[in-house]
Amino acid sequence: MECAAKPAKSSSNISEIVSKFAKVCRLRSIGVFSTEDTNYYHYQDKKSQNNGDNSPLAKDSSNVTEESECNGVKVHPQPVEILTKSKKCAHVEIDKLFDTISELKLAYVQLQEAHIPHDPDKIKTANELVVSQLDFLSKIKRAYKEKKFKSNDSISACSVPLLAEIQVQERLLEKLKWQVKGKEVEVTHLQKELRDLDVKNVELAEECRRRKRERGNVRFFSSSSIQDIAKAVSKSIHDFAKPLIALMKVSGWDLDQAANAIEDSVVYSKRSHKKYAFEAYIARRMFYGISFQAYNVNDIMRFDDPLGSLIEDPHSIFAKFCRTKYLLVVHPKMEASFFGNLDHRTFVASGRHPRTPFYQAFVEMAKWVWLLQGIAASNGPKAEIFGVKRGHEFSDVYMECVEENKEERVVFDEEQARFKVEFMVMPGIRIGETVIRPRVYVSKMSSS
Repeated sequence: MECAAKPAKSSSNISEIVSKFAKVCRLRSIGVFSTEDTNYYHYQDKKSQNNGDNSPLAKDSSNVTEESECNGVKVHPQPVEILTKSKKCAHVEIDKLFDTISELKLAYVQLQEAHIPHDPDKIKTANELVVSQLDFLSKIKRAYKEKKFKSNDSISACSVPLLAEIQVQERLLEKLKWQVKGKEVEVTHLQKELRDLDVKNVELAEECRRRKRERGNVRFFSSSSIQDIAKAVSKSIHDFAKPLIALMKVSGWDLDQAANAIEDSVVYSKRSHKKYAFEAYIARRMFYGISFQAYNVNDIMRFDDPLGSLIEDPHSIFAKFCRTKYLLVVHPKMEASFFGNLDHRTFVASGRHPRTPFYQAFVEMAKWVWLLQGIAASNGPKAEIFGVKRGHEFSDVYMECVEENKEERVVFDEEQARFKVEFMVMPGIRIGETVIRPRVYVSKMSSS
């Protein structure tokens, strides 16, 4: 009796579990799902009528079309919603899944019941049923994965044209990016050109203002003033030649040989006149490559000592002029023999200016040459330099003799003797109608 009561109690508990599961799954009622597995209810009815029935696995599947009662609650048929094909397929798969799970639960219940009382045949049958249901669940899972994979393949197939179009647009985008970069480089280049032009315009405007100021500053110089400056240039060259010759004597130079190297085969009336050869060498170097440019000469003229202007502004136009001309006039061998080193040359080449008597004499000479150049360029018509070649007959109209008091004697003896040019000491300058005569050293022509 006790053994018979235990299965009944177990069956009652299983009935409660299945009843609760039915409540959870009541969505499968008529109008929601098209099929309803009645095996569970059929099994419960038989269990309630006869606990000793040995065929609990009998099933009877049918569609519920009439009113049914679930746990005392009536379920009425609901209007069926018209579903799309994809939704219907999804519902069918879910329906199969729930059916299989329900059958799996029933098979598991039977497997439990087969143990009490222990019945090997029922256990084997129930176990096979559980395995078959698990296998069916595995098939459902595999079918779902295959379907999902096919769906992904379909999506991939649909996306191929889109991906191709994306690639085309990306290539077009890259091309546009390269075009943009090219335009940016072009814009940068044009901006640089614009900045350069702006700088040049500023420089030109400053140059125009400077020339205007300089022209205003030198406008007061007359032709007589220019003549006076030319005489000052000649005197400053003479004054610089004195310490140069003195240093050459002290350094052991052969002055006769040096003079002949400058101007060979010259007939000097006096040996001391060989100093004019050195003056000619200095003038030749100072006027070499000269270009008449207008600039403000007042900055230099306001200094009693031009070296002060170089100290004040060591990078001025005048400072550059002094540096260039010093390196041209004073040869390295000459400086090394004078001072035993090249300190003057190194100092000047680096943009500095030594405070020595020798360099001070040179700067004084350079000042007058620089003034003559600036004033000649700013005082009316274009200035030009002209010279006289050796051997030309002397003419006091176009030339000036460098020997003191000899020009009057040359003019006085003009009808009795003729003179020729041995060499030019200082070139002449023509500024419009104003002519600065070249200074020359002459000698008497031999009568033929």
